This record gives sequence, C-alpha cells and structure tokens, in this order.
Amino acid sequence: MASRRVSSVLSRSFTSASLFSAGRSSSVARGIGKYSTDASFEAPIIPSVKVNYTQLLINGQFVDAASGKTFPTLDPRTGNVIAHVAEGDSEDINRAVSAARKAFDEGPWPKMTAYERSRVLFRFADLVEKHNDEIATLETWDNGKPFEQAAKTEVPMIVRFFRYYAGFADKIHGLTVPADGEYHVQTLHEPIGVAGQIIPWNFPLLMFAWKVAPALACGNTVVLKTAEQTPLSALYVATLLQEAGLPPGVLNVVSGFGPTAGAALCSHMEVNKVAFTGSTDTGKKVLELAAKSNLKTVTLELGGKSPFIVCEDADVDKAVELAHFALFFNMGQCCCSGSRTFVHERVYDEFIEKAKARAEKRIVGDPFKGGVEQGPQIDSDQFEKILRYIDYGIKSGATLETGGGRLGTNGFYIKPTVFSNVKDDMPIAQDEIFGPVQSILKYKDLDEVIRRANTTRYGLAAGVFTQNIDTANTLTRALRVGSVWINCFDVFDAAIPFGGYKMSGHGREKGIYGLSNYLQVKAVVTPLKNPAWL
Repeated sequence: MASRRVSSVLSRSFTSASLFSAGRSSSVARGIGKYSTDASFEAPIIPSVKVNYTQLLINGQFVDAASGKTFPTLDPRTGNVIAHVAEGDSEDINRAVSAARKAFDEGPWPKMTAYERSRVLFRFADLVEKHNDEIATLETWDNGKPFEQAAKTEVPMIVRFFRYYAGFADKIHGLTVPADGEYHVQTLHEPIGVAGQIIPWNFPLLMFAWKVAPALACGNTVVLKTAEQTPLSALYVATLLQEAGLPPGVLNVVSGFGPTAGAALCSHMEVNKVAFTGSTDTGKKVLELAAKSNLKTVTLELGGKSPFIVCEDADVDKAVELAHFALFFNMGQCCCSGSRTFVHERVYDEFIEKAKARAEKRIVGDPFKGGVEQGPQIDSDQFEKILRYIDYGIKSGATLETGGGRLGTNGFYIKPTVFSNVKDDMPIAQDEIFGPVQSILKYKDLDEVIRRANTTRYGLAAGVFTQNIDTANTLTRALRVGSVWINCFDVFDAAIPFGGYKMSGHGREKGIYGLSNYLQVKAVVTPLKNPAWL
C-alpha cells in the first residue's frame, strides 16, 4: 500500500447520514466560516450509535471493576457525560494479568501455528473494515477529532496495520550462525510473554493498532490500559477481536487512571514488557516502576517539540499549507506536530501574512459536520493548559497574529492561534503545548537553524521544506530526531518505523522494527559429531 499523506485523504468529501440523528447531518457545511461558531450557536449533532461496552474485558468476559466504581467519559463538544465506564485499579490489573499469564503459559495462542494466528488478525481487520463508520463515530464522540479524519484515514489505517502484522506472523524466524568449533548454533525468536500496554487519548485506536498488532503477531498476550479520557473505541474493537477468534485472556482491556491501574501494570511482577505512549514526565515514571519491579523491558513513545524548517527557496504558498497541516492537524494534539516553525528571513514576512490568513480560514466546529477541520480539545484540563500557554506567549513578547482565545461558550474549542517574533527561550518555543498554537521563528542560515532546531530536550520528528536536494540531505543528517519528513509531514505508513531521540522515548514502533519489541532472542548451541562441514 503506497504511503498516503493524511491531509490528502481528509480533503475528499464524505457523507454518512445513517450515523447521525435525522435532519442534522444534511447541514454539512452551512454557516461555517472564519473561526466557525456553530459550536456555540447550534445544538451538537447527536450520534445514533449506542455505547454498548463500558465494562472491563478480562479473560474474554466483560466484567465490572472489583471496586464497583465507574467514571464518566465526556463529550468534548459539550462537556456532557457520554457514558459511565468501569474504573479499574490494581485488583483489576491483577485479574487481567492473571488471565493473560494463563493464556500465555497454558492457552492455545502461543502454541498455534503462526499461520493460524495470522488468520485471526486478518479476520479482525476485515471486521474493522466492515464496522468502519461505527468505530469512527465512537472515536469522534469520545475524542472530538473530525469524523472525516477518523472514518477516512484513521480507521482504514488500523485495518492496514493489522493486515501488515498479520502478514508478518508466519515470517518471524531465527538464524543459523557459524561458530568457531564443531557446533550447530541457531537463534530462536520467541514471544516475550505478557505485554502491558498503555495508550494515549489523542489517537486511541491508532495506538491500539501500533501496540496490539505486533504483540499478537509475535504470539504474546496483552493487558491494555486505555486513556481515561477515551476508553470507548478500544472496548468496542476488542469485541471484534474476540469475534475474529482470539482466545479468552489473550487481550484484556482495563479502563482506569494512571496512578492506580497504570502504575499497577508497570509494577506487576508477572508482566514481561511495557509499551507506553504519552508525556515525557509520565514516561519517566513508567520506566522507574518497570525497573523497580522485575526490570521488564520498556518501549516509550513520548513528547516532542518538532521543528518545521522552511528554507529560503521555498514556494511560500505550499510551505504555508504544509506547515499549517503539520501544526493544526488533530487540533494540535499530536506528539510530532511541527510546533516550532522556523522560516528563513528572506521569506519570513510573506510567510507570516499567509500563515495568519490560512489560520483564519480554518473551519472549526462540531467534528461530526462535513468540512470541519478542527474540533474541540480533549477536555477542560488540556483546554486550560493551552490558554495558559497562549497567555505565556503574549506576556513573553511574541506577537499574537490571530486567534488567542476560546471559541464559543460551549465545549473546549480554541481559536487557531499564530504567534510571530517567537524566541527560542520563550515557553511556547520550548514546551509541548499540544494544541492549535503555531509559533513562527526567524533564522538566517542552515548552520543557525540546525543548532537551534537541535537545542531541545526532545527529538521525535522534523519537517523540511525545500527544493534543493543538497539542503534536504544536509538537514536530514544533522537533525537529531527519529523521523524527518521532506516536503511532506505525518506520513504514517505501516512499514515506516516511528520513535524518538533524547527525551522523546526509547525504541521504535511500526514496521519490521516494531516486532523486536515483543520478541526475545535465544541462542541454542548443539555439539556436532564428525561434521561434514562447518
């Protein structure tokens, strides 16, 4: 499957009236303009899907939390409760790990042929494809991202990821190794055991796929903790895995909070590996808990403050559009967003004017409406954090070109915001804001921008916009990041590895590199008697 830039997919039209209450989905783009206020002046579209799964999935059964507690998951368009979900804690993690351990040690999953495992994963991918719109609706309702983005890009990507790793399941093998002496040496690539996985709220289903697909393909069992803000879609798709033939206990899903359920999972002595996506500060805690327990291996995909470098030879109109996408995609709630836009001084003033104009044309509103580019932020905490950083930007001397505040009176909508004259020591240039705030910085030459782009504790990704192949090659090798996109951004093909340098994390997900997170290598040495050859 060829790589597809996310923005190109989102630009196509999409309708699915059956998912929404009658009469509302027909007003696709009516009344949407600059900083659309339909979020405030129109009642939100009501999805017609039902929330059927709110319990914990343990050993193939949906069960209440041991404590009986639940917590609300909220609609970020309004702040209203969608459903009350079981609140798992350490006791529920114990139950889930016990089920996963038994399924690994005694169950059929790791003992199946790799081909049989692949067939289960292929069937699951077919089921996700069949239920595309229902899954996308839950994702948008719980998360706030545009429905078109979820339905036309993210859910199809989940299908692609599972098919990719399903194809790998029967192609995992070791080596024969020549050794000094009369020995036969082989390596075995064995499943690591019980994998604990903690996924974030910004891309709940994509992170489900990035983690669960390679773990299952390798023959492991999984205990997955969802983000407390977005538990619904993972619980739904877990039922499809069961329908596809996944044995009980192989995938267990626990909704809950980090200090209780998350900490218990990272500390559990029967968990062999932890994979975490989230903030750098939380990643440090995950690593500490893993080390203090049984020294389990850890994969971390953490924060970023990615540079997007616009060179002096750039086509400014195209650069503005790509830089806009790199920052504002998914409401700016993307770990690799191009949140430091470095623009060469020769084109800086023109770029500022056009970036401001593009932000003011951005369509913000109910994410279930066709044509909407930006929905609400995930919750009140993130909403208030972004507003604080906007205030920091103003007080530290950056120029607020546009935006800078709340949009409407309901939900967690923020105006697309652009700052110019940003300096490297300002909080908006140093910290991960995770919101629709573009910080534009000026530079003079390549040596300067390389030094400044690398002067950060993060190293997740970078974007480069240039027509000069020598410039592109220079920057590609000089930037200390895990991904560099040249004249594109956010290309997330299943085969392309993703991960960070420095405090952006450990390890790589996706591609063939993602398999190594869930495998152990065993060397087997056997003496040879009178070998014909060595």
